[in-house]
Amino acid sequence: MIQLFNNLRFITIILTIFSLFLIIGCAEKPVKELSEPNDEALKAPSPDIYKILFETNEGNFIVEVHRDWSPNGADHLYHLVNYQFYDGVRFFRVIKGFMAQFGYHGDPKIGNVWKSKNIPDDPVKESNLRGYITFAKSGMPNSRSTNLFINYADNSNLDGMGFSPIGKVIEGMEVVDKIYGGYGEGAPRGKGPSQGKIMEGGNTYLKKNFPELDYIKKARIVN
Repeated sequence: MIQLFNNLRFITIILTIFSLFLIIGCAEKPVKELSEPNDEALKAPSPDIYKILFETNEGNFIVEVHRDWSPNGADHLYHLVNYQFYDGVRFFRVIKGFMAQFGYHGDPKIGNVWKSKNIPDDPVKESNLRGYITFAKSGMPNSRSTNLFINYADNSNLDGMGFSPIGKVIEGMEVVDKIYGGYGEGAPRGKGPSQGKIMEGGNTYLKKNFPELDYIKKARIVN
């Protein structure tokens, strides 16, 4: 009996050690150096179709990205997520019945590095319907950078303005619907956050002045 007990104890120890190795092996890899992205690596194409799991303080949602809809946009988002750019990012402009926008990094130094990584425009192949996700852009050509928005409604009027959807929410749209929109439009047109001040102060500015904003805990590529 003593020998049997010792054998069982030995087996238990071995299994515990093996489990620890599995946990370590499956642990998330360290974040890549966000402040020094590899420009050559950023040129690599993304998979034809891939999915992103967004974990937020309100719950989770999944976006399916289609490269054929917007190749430059799909490639860029793939790299941003792999660099874990969106971890901690706030939904700073949420207008119910219109869209939820996010994409300024919480650290302005990181934001400044990536805002210069603009990508070429893509032709609009899909419409900005409810649940579709699109890179935000200014009126200038090739101005897409890190900001995205998720359409709450049929915003097909944006199609003619060059806003090219890259994917759509395929799971958890009810979570997106719950994202806090009490601040409304951003300053100076509304009472919401000023995009200029977000670029200067990051999450420090947002947490202090707009504490109710919902945020992304992390975003990862999933099978």
